[in-house]
Amino acid sequence: MPQKMDLKVGLLGGGSWGTTVAALVARNAPITMWARNGEAVREINTNHTNSRYLPDASLPESLLATHDIEEAVADKDVIIMGIPSQSFRAVLEEIKPYIRPWVPIISLSKGLELSTQKRMTEIIDEVCPAHPRGVLTGPNLAREVMAGSAAASVIAMKDQVIVKQLQRLFHSGLFRVYTNHDVVGCELGGVLKNIIAIATGMGDGQGAGDNTRSAVITRGLAEITRLGVAMGAEVQTFSGLAGLGDLVATCTSPQSRNRSVGFELGKGRTITEIIDEMFMVAEGVKSAPAVISLADQYGVVMPIAREVYEVVQGESSAQKAFRGLLRADIGAESEPG
Repeated sequence: MPQKMDLKVGLLGGGSWGTTVAALVARNAPITMWARNGEAVREINTNHTNSRYLPDASLPESLLATHDIEEAVADKDVIIMGIPSQSFRAVLEEIKPYIRPWVPIISLSKGLELSTQKRMTEIIDEVCPAHPRGVLTGPNLAREVMAGSAAASVIAMKDQVIVKQLQRLFHSGLFRVYTNHDVVGCELGGVLKNIIAIATGMGDGQGAGDNTRSAVITRGLAEITRLGVAMGAEVQTFSGLAGLGDLVATCTSPQSRNRSVGFELGKGRTITEIIDEMFMVAEGVKSAPAVISLADQYGVVMPIAREVYEVVQGESSAQKAFRGLLRADIGAESEPG
C-alpha cells in the first residue's frame, strides 16, 4: 500500500461524485468531507456508506465526514469543491474566512453560474484571488469508479508545479489522472457536454437510433469546440478526456443524469415533471441559459445547444427540436449548423 501524502484535504459536498472523489483521495491522504445532511454525515462515519447517492458502495474507514464547515477546511492544505454550480459561490464565501492563505482550491463542478455565466475557477479567482485554482474533470461516472472500473480523468491548472503534486493526490489504482494546463478548455468541456447529452437523450427517448446519436455527438462536439476556442481554449483539449471522452460517456450512459433528462423529454414529459422527481442536479438544465448567452456574446452558432435551451425553458418540445435540426441548412462539415 502506498505511503500517504503529507497533505490534509478538505472536500465540500456529499453527493455521488464528491463522495467518490473523497474515497479516492482517502487512499493517498487524510481527508475530511463536509455535507449539509447530518444523517449522511453519521452514516458515513458509522457505516462507511452513503446509500442515498452511492447504494451498495463501501467507503474507506479513514474517510471522515463532518457537518461543521469550519472543521472541514480550517487546517487543510488542499480544498476540493464538490458543490453544484448555482451554490458554488455561496459555499466559497462561507469558507473563505477559515481557509489558510495560498491553499489550492479544486473544482469538481461541471456547470456555469447562471447569473454571471462564469466558470467555477473564475468564481474562485473572484472570491479567493490569492489561491491557486484548478478543475478535476473527465469521463467519470461515480458508480463505475466506486465499483473499481478503470477510468481516466484530467486535472487542469496553470501552475504546473502544483498540478504535479495534486495529480498524485487524485491518482489511485485504476483511476488514472492526467495533467493539462488548459483550464478554460477542460472546464468548458465538462460544462458544454451536458447540453449535448440532453440532446442525445431526447433522440434516444424518441427511438431515433444509433446513427442519430452518433450525428448528434459529433456535431455537438463541433459546437463545443467552436465556443471553447472563441473563449480562449486550445482546440486539442476537445479531442481529449475533458472533451470527447466526457462527451461520449455522458451522451451514452444510462447513469448520466443529463442524458436521462433528455430521454424523458423525448418521451414527451415536461421539464418540470422530470426535475421534480430528481434529487441530484442535472447541470445541463441549469447551465443551458448561460451557454446560450455566451454563444450570443461570442457570436458562435450552436443550433443543437439552442434547441436544448428552448426545450428546457419550456419554449419548445423534444419533438419540435429534432424537426428543427433536421430542417437546418447543410454545408461543409467544417461549417456551423
